[in-house]
Amino acid sequence: MTQNVPDFSALLRGARRTAVHLEMRDVYGVADEEAAFEEFRRSGAVDLDPDSALWAGWLPLVRETVARGVVLRRARIVSEPVTDYIRWEHALTPANIAAGEQVRWLPRRLASDLALPGNDLWLIDDRLVLFHWFTGDGAWAGHEFTEDPAVVRAASTAFEAVWERGTPHDRYSV
Repeated sequence: MTQNVPDFSALLRGARRTAVHLEMRDVYGVADEEAAFEEFRRSGAVDLDPDSALWAGWLPLVRETVARGVVLRRARIVSEPVTDYIRWEHALTPANIAAGEQVRWLPRRLASDLALPGNDLWLIDDRLVLFHWFTGDGAWAGHEFTEDPAVVRAASTAFEAVWERGTPHDRYSV
């Protein structure tokens, strides 16, 4: 594996068929989400405006990717009862879906017999993997990129197993 990580937008723009994202943390501490998450914790309010600053970097990229015919799926493995952060993600997910993502949720207790990678990941066209590293508090800690066929196969197998068991967003309650 190499730590030379291509620009994520370029990776997604290079996708031809599929882009899948596996998330396995119950809390993320990403700095650019801090204010919106705190507002949710304080008031329960979520920003679903696709033109707002919260979504500026993501939703246009999703729409562009899906418009090219790429199937974009996101699977989230979560502990139950869910954390406030997961409640917030769940409340925001309609914006992801409106932009063209498909999203499923898998309770962690239903994933015990699955072989899962140690880190969240993006898998592009079943040919390359971008792993995300986070600190214990959920802050960004780095990335790792690989095209190693064995790692790609393992990531694909893990994602598909989670996807198959996952509950579509519109049927998953927090």
